[in-house]
Amino acid sequence: MIRVFDGLYEIILKMVDYIILFAPWGVLALMAGLVIDFSGDASIFSALAVYALTVIGGLLLLIFGLYTCMIHLFTKIKVKDFIKAIYPVQLFAFSTSSSAATLPLTMETIETKLGISKEVSSFVLPVGTTINMDGTSCYQSIAILFIAQVLGVDLGLQQILIIIFMTVLSSIGTPAIPGGSYVILTMVLTSVGIPAEGLALILGIDRPLDMLRTAVNVTGDAAVATIIDKK
Repeated sequence: MIRVFDGLYEIILKMVDYIILFAPWGVLALMAGLVIDFSGDASIFSALAVYALTVIGGLLLLIFGLYTCMIHLFTKIKVKDFIKAIYPVQLFAFSTSSSAATLPLTMETIETKLGISKEVSSFVLPVGTTINMDGTSCYQSIAILFIAQVLGVDLGLQQILIIIFMTVLSSIGTPAIPGGSYVILTMVLTSVGIPAEGLALILGIDRPLDMLRTAVNVTGDAAVATIIDKK
């Protein structure tokens, strides 16, 4: 039985390797098809630039707005000391695009540099890695609105409220791995009547945005653990 499951595991890994190998070509083909659908209008790329800047602005606002205010209001740690301590974790999360892979470094950093107890870090951080995806929620909301505007889908107030509710709720179940939000994003798109094929619009530039939102997620985990410990 062990050999059977090991064999199945190797098969799945090999399938993932092939998918990753062909993914860039698939994204290129999808984007080329979308350009043709828009009658060769290359302005879609300038729209993508605006979309990327909007996502980056929202994510940076979470780090330097929300989290820093929380640290300032609910702890006695200086904001600059918190940012300085958590910077290596953010950099590692940015390079790996995985909150799960960053978890050991996050635990070590907040325990040694911020003085967080092991009891708090060993409970809050693993839970946060699974359910605290603020960066992912922010990205998904912006991405859905962008795709809807490009495809000419009008969203009413009820649909916008559904998007907000589902992006917050679905982020809890988003896998803490690179590209883990794609499946969840597809489900949210279809739930509000937006064609899932529109996801191809953002896949071409999603990798650096995925890296940044992972850094946001781990920053939120560290901030919450710090607040809970200091309380």
